[in-house]
Amino acid sequence: MSRHPTVKWAQRSDKLFITIELPDAKDVKLKLEPEGKFFFSATTGADNIPYEIDMELYEKVDVNESKASVGLRNICYLIKKAESKWWGRLLKQGGKQPIFLKVDWDKWADEDEEQDSKLGSSDADFGDLDFSKLNMGGGDFDGVAADNDEGGNDESDSEEENAEVSGEETAPGSGEPEAKA
Repeated sequence: MSRHPTVKWAQRSDKLFITIELPDAKDVKLKLEPEGKFFFSATTGADNIPYEIDMELYEKVDVNESKASVGLRNICYLIKKAESKWWGRLLKQGGKQPIFLKVDWDKWADEDEEQDSKLGSSDADFGDLDFSKLNMGGGDFDGVAADNDEGGNDESDSEEENAEVSGEETAPGSGEPEAKA
């Protein structure tokens, strides 16, 4: 009896990304038909365990413009849709999708995202956002963010930490105890 490998999928208006996660796959067989029939089989491991997928895609596809790539860890299939439109789901059959089928959030783009930014790849456009100004958990204590000096002044940070341990408060950035009111 064959097993099902994990299959990830994502879509754009004109194409599908299908990634079959099966490390060290051997005897890989891929078949894609214009009506949307997709078949995959391979074996893996020392025992040559068989894996197989037989799916009927939601709509028709362009077999001639579709491409497959067999790698060491996975098999990637870029499938060109026959018509450029968003599909409501991957499979023709309704109901709950099979447990081995998962959305590939790394490649996914919503319909409105594609229209707004005209993304041609999975690279997102963050505009003018400067990530160097973000404090990614680097020490936001009592609403005062830990400031790193451009020169990397670790000495004043150590003095501030020592003062906090001893119960004294320091003026931010000065390293000197702050007078309490």
